[in-house]
Formats: sequence, C-alpha cells, structure tokens
Amino acid sequence: MADLVELYARAVDQFGPRVAAVGDQWQAPTPDTEWDVRALVNHVLGENLWAPPLLDGMTIAEVGDRFDGDQLGDDPAAAWAAAAAASVASVRAEGALERTVHVSFGDISGREYVSQLTCDHLIHGWDLARAIGADETLDPELVEFAYEFLAPQVDGWRSAGVFGPQVEAPAGGDRQAALLCLTGRDPR
Repeated sequence: MADLVELYARAVDQFGPRVAAVGDQWQAPTPDTEWDVRALVNHVLGENLWAPPLLDGMTIAEVGDRFDGDQLGDDPAAAWAAAAAASVASVRAEGALERTVHVSFGDISGREYVSQLTCDHLIHGWDLARAIGADETLDPELVEFAYEFLAPQVDGWRSAGVFGPQVEAPAGGDRQAALLCLTGRDPR
C-alpha cells in the first residue's frame, strides 16, 4: 500500500474532477441529507483550508472563524484547486505526520488527522458522485485504507453523529459497498 501522504494526495486529486463536473447541480441533494452539493463541496474544501494551519500547530481558537461560510465563491473549481494544492503541500511538509494537531475534540497526531482527512475526501467523493450522477467508483487502495482505518472506530464516530446507522451490505457486495454501508450509506 502507498504511504499515507500519497494516499491523501490521491484522495484529494480524485475529488477535484468531481467538483469540476458539477454543472447546474449545486443545489442538488446529496446522500448527506443535511447538505446539498454546494454545502458538501464547501465542507471538503474547508477541510483543505484548515489543514495547513492545523498541521502548523495552530489551535481551533487561533484559526478562528476565517473559514466560516461559503468558501467556494463564484469559481468553485478554482477555489477547490487552490485549497487542495495548499492542503497537499502541508501534508507533504517534513514531519507533518509526526506533529500534534489540535482539533475540536482534543490533540491527535498528524498521522491520525491526515488519515481522517483521507477518509473524508474519499467518502464524500462518493457522495458527490452520487449527487451529480458521475462515476461512483472509488480507488480500491483508498477504499481498503479507509475501511481498515474506520472499522475499529466507527461506533465512536457514529455516536458523535458523523455517520448514520450502518446499512446492510448488499449480497455479493465488494469492499467499496462494505465501506459505504459501514458509514451509513446505501450503495444500491
């Protein structure tokens, strides 16, 4: 399996073309029922904006509200590209995975933080593809990474409201279907 930095870069890179493929679907519903397409993309773009200061050691309070609200502006694809490039660069920085990252629920390692971001980009990439009618196929290596990372801790994430109830996997489903079901999504 590729190293975490490269897995993260691939997850970000695979989300970008889906953002570029959004036509007039910005208000379309997504599998995340509280978000339409624009809110979903803004959420993931926001994660890209947060990564550099958090990996540099800043706290949530120090970052403040600078990333609140709509960060997509009039050119969502350009906003995505800029935030994605900065985020990947911050993850590739020397020692980023070994740093302490101050997140809303406490301090975690850079490795844990980047693992979470990788999973979020991957899973929300599927959400976006589903919402806009694009190819829903996910990178199998990223799927395997996300499943192995999330499965042992999914109940904690579910109790925090991050994931909905687990969905019963379809008969004969693959690992992608298992991951989606694990995170409360129905791949059917």
